[in-house]
Amino acid sequence: MSLLNLLGFLYYYNISSNLSNFIAYHIVIMSPSAIEQYEPAVTWATPVKAVKERKFGNFTIPDVARQRMEKAGIDLSRGYPEYPADLVYKQDVAALQPGPVEFSDPGLRASKEKKALFGAAKEVRHLTYHCGTEIVGLQLKDLTSQQKDELALLVSERGVVFFRDQDLSPQQQRDVTAHFGPVFPQNAHVPGVPEVSVIWSQYFASAIRKPTFRTPFQGWHTDLVHLPQTFGITHLHYDTVPPHGGDILWASGYAAYCKLSPDFRKFIDGKKAVMRSGDSYLDRDDATTGRQPVEEIHPIVRVHPVTGWKCLFVNRPWTLRIIGLEKAESDMVLQYLFNVYENTIDIQCRWRWTPGTSALWDNRCTLHNASWDYENRVTRHGTRVATVAEKPYFDANAPTMREALGLEDN
Repeated sequence: MSLLNLLGFLYYYNISSNLSNFIAYHIVIMSPSAIEQYEPAVTWATPVKAVKERKFGNFTIPDVARQRMEKAGIDLSRGYPEYPADLVYKQDVAALQPGPVEFSDPGLRASKEKKALFGAAKEVRHLTYHCGTEIVGLQLKDLTSQQKDELALLVSERGVVFFRDQDLSPQQQRDVTAHFGPVFPQNAHVPGVPEVSVIWSQYFASAIRKPTFRTPFQGWHTDLVHLPQTFGITHLHYDTVPPHGGDILWASGYAAYCKLSPDFRKFIDGKKAVMRSGDSYLDRDDATTGRQPVEEIHPIVRVHPVTGWKCLFVNRPWTLRIIGLEKAESDMVLQYLFNVYENTIDIQCRWRWTPGTSALWDNRCTLHNASWDYENRVTRHGTRVATVAEKPYFDANAPTMREALGLEDN
């Protein structure tokens, strides 16, 4: 049995070990439209459930996405997408990271010149001065380890990197992304490939929340800040996109921090905030509390371990309050920080999707925001693989991006 098959086995059976807990992440509860009895092929010393229900949706997959799945050998006969095990209690969420997750950023191994990556590309296009780069002429599945190390460095510097015209199966997307850190499955996923989540506007509208023109999705955010170790690089691949519209925007946390005055930076440096999960959970030990979000405390200014630069680490949906400030004070400071991040157009980039495009971004130093201007008149379907990075930390001696690059700080 291969390692990846073992991970999938642990996922389906909820084996009570740190590894299985780490894999079994889920943030939505769904009702099945199809059920398969999945029985173990081997015997394990750790007790497991002898029969595990696999749950599937009954959504009609877009034609291009179906062709991609079938080419990759994905079994769609049971339905699409597949739903992972439900998380009901906050203790189950805490068990996803019961202890430190081993992580070493591959960007630290890379040459700053990135000759292996840039030398093989037909062209390297920077979208803006502060955020976003497109690499032309390379297939992600064919990158060497050295090139992937250099890509990790580039993502940490530029925030988000794009590759068009990718011939990439869900399994290849998973394998490429696993180079950047431990993979963290979430949401409904490709059948039989729990590490690869389904990102699909029609599914979200039917199963999670139907967006409206005035209140679309989450707005500017970064993902899963309620974990002790937050996300590092995320890899989103779209096989089906609208003919126009449906762009995604990114903003640089490095540049957002630099937009603050030096005295204001000193005020927020070292401060921490309570950050919450998007979903709410019951407390197994206290049934009277009802459903509550999971909370975690992180610095609002963190330092990226690869670049060594300070970056702003707040986002409107999930950052609740700054510790040590009165609520009115915290609200005022956070609103200002949110506005700097969201409304400063010269620290942002906007990406126009074409079918078969991959985006890899660093959740530690960016926010992102998906445009829903197409309002599900047409579909947008893709797959996503996310990795876990280090526990956020602050270092008072770290430079800003502009200081490190020798730019004026004014």
